[in-house]
Amino acid sequence: MKRSTLIGFALLFVLGLSGFVAKSDAADKYPAKPIIFLVPNEAGSSADMAARALAEKLQAQLGQPVVVTNKPGAGSTIGNRELHNAKPDGYTIGMSTATIFMNRLQGLLPYDHNDYTVLGSYLNWAPAVVASTKTKRPFNTMQEVIAAAKAKPGDVILSTGSVGQVWWVAAMDFIKKTGLQFNVVPQTSSSGVVVLQVAGGHADIGITDVTASKSQIDAGNMKVLALLGANRLPNYPSVPTMKELGYDTVTLSTHLALAPPKLPGEIRTILLKAFEKAANDPEYKDFLVKNNGIPSYATPEETIKWMNSQRDVYREIMRSAGILKEK
Repeated sequence: MKRSTLIGFALLFVLGLSGFVAKSDAADKYPAKPIIFLVPNEAGSSADMAARALAEKLQAQLGQPVVVTNKPGAGSTIGNRELHNAKPDGYTIGMSTATIFMNRLQGLLPYDHNDYTVLGSYLNWAPAVVASTKTKRPFNTMQEVIAAAKAKPGDVILSTGSVGQVWWVAAMDFIKKTGLQFNVVPQTSSSGVVVLQVAGGHADIGITDVTASKSQIDAGNMKVLALLGANRLPNYPSVPTMKELGYDTVTLSTHLALAPPKLPGEIRTILLKAFEKAANDPEYKDFLVKNNGIPSYATPEETIKWMNSQRDVYREIMRSAGILKEK
């Protein structure tokens, strides 16, 4: 064999070895700088609140600042798109909800959760039926709402989140399962706007999350009449679920942690371990319960399976409403 050939093989070996070492060093050094945690919701929202508390626990696990950056708007498409298109180096991660697949069902984005690196899920919110104390007919119980809706179909004003979003889906399922007719008024946003409409007496009832409603509930402007989760909430032990009242309607908003697609395996492993410990941290779980959240850690595989099943349910609701635009 020629000497030049031997030298060539030696160079290739050295270069390959150095590349392997460089790759290993990169993984060993990760994370070497602050990490951005994208939240596709507005600051102060229940999603933002839970994400910030989770980011603190992730920071403790990773040894680097985890900086929450809000990218709200356009039904979460802005934040979801930015996370999908971010460099897959582990320095941009984030969260989303069912909007991650609803964006695709509505034809707003060409991808869903299966097109990201799923790190797992950490939380469920259960929506509630809340009633205004400021309208001409302040309801005190869910039974009163049902009786009024039966007596005058379409008369009771029901405020929901924007069409196609999670709490709107919850409202549509609620209406379908109860067989009642309401004057449904979708808002241009989600929880916060619904709360303002109900608390101000512009709507008789609303479907939203209890966390966003707490200040108005405490102020006496709203009451929680029923829950659309599977179980009662510890902070509202006297409030029944709709299932307890005989209506099989349950909606949960799952929050999952994500990274851009094609995340290197070594970095994914580090993030998975950090996320699992953060999501299961006793202090974090207590924080969620105190704020009416349901701690719900699940592995990436479990999360993908659950989100796929929810996507199928939501698809049928959106098809019935005539807003399905899935490509």
